[in-house]
Amino acid sequence: MLATIQQSDHLTLHPPRQYQFDDDYFFALCQANRDLRLERDADGNIILMPPTGSETGRYNSEMSADVVIWNRKKKTGYVFDSSTGFTLPNSAVRSPDVSWIRKDRWDALPEAKREKFAPICPDFVIEIRSKTDSIHELKAKMDEYQANGCRLGWLIDRIEKTVTIYRETGSLEIRTGEKVVLSGEEVLEGFEMEVIL
Repeated sequence: MLATIQQSDHLTLHPPRQYQFDDDYFFALCQANRDLRLERDADGNIILMPPTGSETGRYNSEMSADVVIWNRKKKTGYVFDSSTGFTLPNSAVRSPDVSWIRKDRWDALPEAKREKFAPICPDFVIEIRSKTDSIHELKAKMDEYQANGCRLGWLIDRIEKTVTIYRETGSLEIRTGEKVVLSGEEVLEGFEMEVIL
């Protein structure tokens, strides 16, 4: 197996094409290596991501908490943390920093599918750029979520002090400033969050 270091300091393993990992093997690999954060791209390459720094982890938790508090009141879906993997329709397995799935969509999945990397694209995702993240790779991830059915996504870049909003229509909106107020729009109805960049 070959490995290459990418600009973002993520390590990508390129399995020989005749030995592509199927969904069950990749899930078992992740379970056997619980200390590693692994994703799989649509080409079957395995991406090893370093853990976030403490400040980024704290920031991620604050974002998650806001979504969880809103969801507990609305009870319209489920919130997932950054260690949750989802198998997207294009076969990539991704782990957004924060994600939310509508209750009826999640409940429609068989329990056995929910126990592994569920074959579903979240309705809402947040990706937060840390100092080791390549903005190019994060934008590609957001494009991938959007192309695979995500209805609303926020790419929060605290380095460049921007938030890019990805909508299911394919539109993008970039907001800048020290504080940005974001709305869950029709996806997370009634949800608002002030993001400090």
